[in-house]
Amino acid sequence: MLLPKRVKFRKWQRMATKRKLKETRGVTLAFGSYGLRSEEACWVNSKQLEAARKAMTHYVERGGKIWIRIFPDKPITQKPPEVTMGGGKGDVAGYVFPVLPGRIIFEMDGVPKEVAENALRRAGAKLPVRTKFIFR
Repeated sequence: MLLPKRVKFRKWQRMATKRKLKETRGVTLAFGSYGLRSEEACWVNSKQLEAARKAMTHYVERGGKIWIRIFPDKPITQKPPEVTMGGGKGDVAGYVFPVLPGRIIFEMDGVPKEVAENALRRAGAKLPVRTKFIFR
């Protein structure tokens, strides 16, 4: 699964959510001819990204080329169950990427349009965010 090799800070502070904003970076197809674009804001974790990648790769039968345009590097902490208030911040439970509307999540090339559309729709079903298939 995707997780950073080294981090400058082990735990991050939580910032205010930007649910009303649109993404300005990573909104155009840069590598492939087909892509999967997010339609809403959500956190996507490394397990969900890996499940989507596997579904895509399995459908195209290891043909074509796939690019993952996001990388989960934001640490999310969680305290154990039945722990009282106080005692500090919890341990790092995993890493997420905060996706905003308009962000390209996956790109694909080297396969016919119908195959790419079906593969990317299957990948989108594994993600917690509404997605849309786009092409050049």
